[in-house]
Amino acid sequence: MLTLTFLVKTLIDLYIMVLLLRIWMQWTRCDFYNPFSQFIVKVTQPIIGPLRRIIPSVGPVDTASLLLAYILATLKYPLLMLIQVGVLALDPMNLLVGLLTLLKATGEVVFWVIIIRSLMSWISQGRSPMDQVLMQLSEPLMAPIRRILPAMGGIDFSAMIVILVLYMLNYLGMDLFPGLWYLL
Repeated sequence: MLTLTFLVKTLIDLYIMVLLLRIWMQWTRCDFYNPFSQFIVKVTQPIIGPLRRIIPSVGPVDTASLLLAYILATLKYPLLMLIQVGVLALDPMNLLVGLLTLLKATGEVVFWVIIIRSLMSWISQGRSPMDQVLMQLSEPLMAPIRRILPAMGGIDFSAMIVILVLYMLNYLGMDLFPGLWYLL
């Protein structure tokens, strides 16, 4: 049962992250013709395409993707409980757990985008098509920090500051929701 639980949890978490990336890419107006952008669209389009006919976007936010990510986050733990214990527990508390799961997944997506962009800057030095998308995604977060804290000795500390803020928010989640935050 642990293998099935791990597989279901991982697949749901990865799809939520891909949906959040789609929302973030539309919000920041990333290059649609980039291969990474095309991958994100192709993975999510079979479900989001029909949903967009029913649920329109609100400004730059793709509400169909956001709604699907929230539904998946809300159904994740009742589904895992069904696999582990054999009981489907539908509780109104799952709505809060779904929201917290979505918030934590957003932080994880931001964390990984910043980390991958930092590593790619050392390896590919701007020659990879993925570099452009990662820059377009992370620049709205890093540019305000760069205005306050300029590069020192050619080293950009803005990525480290964003990651420290993410860690601080993660610890705040642990303080506000002890026990529950670890399960997300």
